[in-house]
Amino acid sequence: MFSLLDPKCITWSVVRRALWQQRLNKSDTTAVALTSKKSKSARKVAQHFVDMRRVRAVGGKGGDGLISFLQLWCNETAGPDGGDGGNGGHVVFQASSNVRDLNHVTSVLKGEDGEKGYNKDCHGKSADHIIIQVPVGTIIRSSSGKVVGDLKVEGTMFVAARGGAGGRGNHFFVSPTEQAPKIAEYGADGEELQYVVEVRSMAHVGLIGFPNAGKSTLLQAISRARPKIAPYPFTTLKPHLGMIQYDDYEQVAVADLPGLMPGSHKNRGLGIAFLKHAERCASLLYLLDLSSSEPWTHLETLQYELSQFNSELLERPQVVVANKLDLPEAKKNLPLLKEHVNLPIVAISAKMGTNLEELLHIIKEMYEKYVKKSEDDESDML
Repeated sequence: MFSLLDPKCITWSVVRRALWQQRLNKSDTTAVALTSKKSKSARKVAQHFVDMRRVRAVGGKGGDGLISFLQLWCNETAGPDGGDGGNGGHVVFQASSNVRDLNHVTSVLKGEDGEKGYNKDCHGKSADHIIIQVPVGTIIRSSSGKVVGDLKVEGTMFVAARGGAGGRGNHFFVSPTEQAPKIAEYGADGEELQYVVEVRSMAHVGLIGFPNAGKSTLLQAISRARPKIAPYPFTTLKPHLGMIQYDDYEQVAVADLPGLMPGSHKNRGLGIAFLKHAERCASLLYLLDLSSSEPWTHLETLQYELSQFNSELLERPQVVVANKLDLPEAKKNLPLLKEHVNLPIVAISAKMGTNLEELLHIIKEMYEKYVKKSEDDESDML
């Protein structure tokens, strides 16, 4: 059996031909993962996935009204002609399938100010609204934690901060008893509110594991993602997302999540923030270091932390991935791991590329059986 990243393979066409032959022999209809047509990015800075952002939305200020009196050559007291100011712009969130995360959303969102009024009864121009596109399925919470917006339909909008109304000029205040008012209004300030913007669904598959289990190495091996890889704990502090392409034109998103540790549900370190990432994945892959002593205890710890944070996480599709099969200790621990674990197990070596095609096959089956079916059901309900 060929390995997707085995350096001994001459070309990718050889690997794909072998996979197709294996698929025909088994009469399997599961799609085969394709090699990416683009090379990995040469940028030194890797872009991470942002699934939560705290923002301060400030509406634009309204334009001030003007105090002015018209003077003509034939009539020096033609009367007041101060125009009204324009309205300030709103700050609006809009659900769009063109964006996938909140990396482009800044911490302060400021609407444009309205234009001031002019003489000769010329009103100022109202400012354009600022529309920030967010992924479909974004949840907007107030500063108190209450859900105030759920953008689960394409094109849905949420007004985060309204712009201030424009001030009235002195022409507005003309009355039978006051023919020459010398008063005007200032433009109103826009709303200033704070929100927590969260992406409900981050990836189809999330990689869960202890620090240094090999999550970043695996993601880099099966996708074009470039997470940081280093031999020390907590190399990954923010999730990275990679896409796996299959020959049936489906794309499966896999997220490299920061490593968990015992006591994460008590917010040790950045535990709660890390666990929230797992909550936004439709299925879970437990990545275990097969070379460590008693790796099945790592699985028990991970499941315990997830259950204490959200018991529904354990009801999602789960597969155990035993990594570092190339090390001598791993071969001894693999039979013991199968005795202690009831979940499906696939043994791989992310560094050497061993059994990656089997893992990609399992990911596609899990996506077709659980994730895609649930997405189709939700779309039917909408």
